[in-house]
Amino acid sequence: MAKEEPKTDKIEREYIINIRREIKKAPIYKRAPKAIRTIKEFLARHMKIRDRDLSKIKLDRYLNEFLWARGIRNPKTRIKVKAIKEGDIVTAELSELPNELKFKKLREEKREKEGAEAGKKKKKETHPGEAELKEKKAEEKVEGAKPEEEKKVEEEKKEE
Repeated sequence: MAKEEPKTDKIEREYIINIRREIKKAPIYKRAPKAIRTIKEFLARHMKIRDRDLSKIKLDRYLNEFLWARGIRNPKTRIKVKAIKEGDIVTAELSELPNELKFKKLREEKREKEGAEAGKKKKKETHPGEAELKEKKAEEKVEGAKPEEEKKVEEEKKEE
């Protein structure tokens, strides 16, 4: 008997997808959406998605921008894609980012990192207004308590 190998849920593959033939069938004002649909159909066929369900295929943001870079009428006709299958869901991303998208990706990652750091600092530091509000609330509590204490003191004096 052969030993059963443990199945890995994650499958990675690279494809060069030629879209030209399918794009030419679409009217000129619908070519970029047709290109996206064609990529999803290709990946559904080659990554063995049941029922060829296109909703289980997610395209990376930068892949989408790469396709739409020249507008709706004239999308790129060949794309090198890295497909990763985890369970039933396939995510596709560009295997090699062009320079414009590399810089854009780096800039966005830097913004996210700075935003996360700023969020942590805000949580640690209290706003100057918050400290003053806390002090005022504490004073109000003390002031609210003083009349009661004064009443008790006055009652005690009357009893004496």
